[in-house]
Amino acid sequence: MRFHFTLALQALWTAVCQAAMQHYPAAWGHYDVCKSQIYTDEGLTWDYMACQPEATDMTHYLKVTLDPPNITCGDPPETYCALENPYMCNNECDASTDELAHPPELMFDIEGRNPTTFWQSTSWKKYPKALLVNLTLSWNKTIELTDDIVLTFESGRPEQMVLEKSLDYGRTWQPYQFYATDCLDAFTMEPKTVQDLTQHTLLDIICTEDYSRGYVWKNDKTVRFEIKERFALFAGPRLHNMASLYGQLDTTKNLRDFFTITDLRIRLLRPATGATMVDETNLSRYFYAISDIKVQGRCKCNLHAISCVYDKDKLGCECEHNTTGPDCGRCKRNYQGRAWSAGSYLPIPKGTANICIPNNIGPVIRPNVSSLGVANRKEVSPQVALSTAPSVHVANSKRARVCDNELLRCQNGGVCVNNVRCNCPATYSGLLCEKPRCSSELGGCGGPGSGQAPLTPPSALRLLLLLGSVLLGEAAVL
Repeated sequence: MRFHFTLALQALWTAVCQAAMQHYPAAWGHYDVCKSQIYTDEGLTWDYMACQPEATDMTHYLKVTLDPPNITCGDPPETYCALENPYMCNNECDASTDELAHPPELMFDIEGRNPTTFWQSTSWKKYPKALLVNLTLSWNKTIELTDDIVLTFESGRPEQMVLEKSLDYGRTWQPYQFYATDCLDAFTMEPKTVQDLTQHTLLDIICTEDYSRGYVWKNDKTVRFEIKERFALFAGPRLHNMASLYGQLDTTKNLRDFFTITDLRIRLLRPATGATMVDETNLSRYFYAISDIKVQGRCKCNLHAISCVYDKDKLGCECEHNTTGPDCGRCKRNYQGRAWSAGSYLPIPKGTANICIPNNIGPVIRPNVSSLGVANRKEVSPQVALSTAPSVHVANSKRARVCDNELLRCQNGGVCVNNVRCNCPATYSGLLCEKPRCSSELGGCGGPGSGQAPLTPPSALRLLLLLGSVLLGEAAVL
């Protein structure tokens, strides 16, 4: 009897755990597995999924260049004064002495050392000629930013600065953000903060005055480019809804490109002066010094790789899904049976691998997709996300299709209309019919009028009543 009682408790506990897992889908948005083996009617086979490398500190893999190249202090040796105290001139920079040198690599060493290590520029001795410095960080690889870019200044923070990005290995540049003590005066732009942005203005280039205060705020040393606060516009304040963010990244190419870079450039335009007028009698007070730069991100592998290796001073994706190239950007030789396409984050949580198939395999019509968004395991040609459709070309046609009935890119029984949109069944919505229609309604799929049972776990009262009935039943038997 006690054995049956134990089994009843185990069953109850299993039900509680399953309900909790259903309410908190921990697997959403991880994409940390490229493939797994599953059993089907045809035996053991591979189940392919979208995947991406883990985020890491990308400053371990960059090359830094300075323009002008002789802008680093120490050649010849120079003595510097403190900005807040022009009579405190005991800081020496000498490139020929390790203890007194401040080369660029000290922006990327281990923080927490005492004394602090930092790169430092020459002083503003050629005033009123502008003290201009370009710091360029290059990866020779496309990377995706996953956290804030943070610069820590050992000097005062610049009064004018621009952060720029490149997507073509430094051939062309575009601004990421402007920084100034007076945005109108410096860049003829109204000052804004990231909190002023919305989902519709996320891609706007703004000028902020938050990070350019003078030496009065000498304890405020950091300058940031806020990535996570932009993510939060879609994923929520604590980034709890990554599925929403990934859905947006999957269907909006400009949004993906905004967080994608090959190079960063920090343009230092005017050092901290701490006052309205520059003290021309002591120009050794004015310079740039940076102790740390943080850039968190991952290799861009088009959702076709789980790892990225650094070999011979170069980053490269370890490609899966029969793809190849530094970014897994093309099919392997003899795998051109279907045009290459980037992987898709949809459907959550596994995404779509969009694998390349061998040349000797003809087009295969996929069976329909279940209401849970999980494709039948016999499929050969995975669905293609809307955002990747321009790169998927149809044979004997110069026009790219947004959707296709043959490949069943419309999910959950949706029908492609004129190759431009999915006509969804009544119970589904979204660009690809990928989400239950009630999920966009007030209260969600479990809300009133949704026509579906709620997915929330059973209430505590119901669980207690169930447990009580089990205990009473066992007591009666005993």
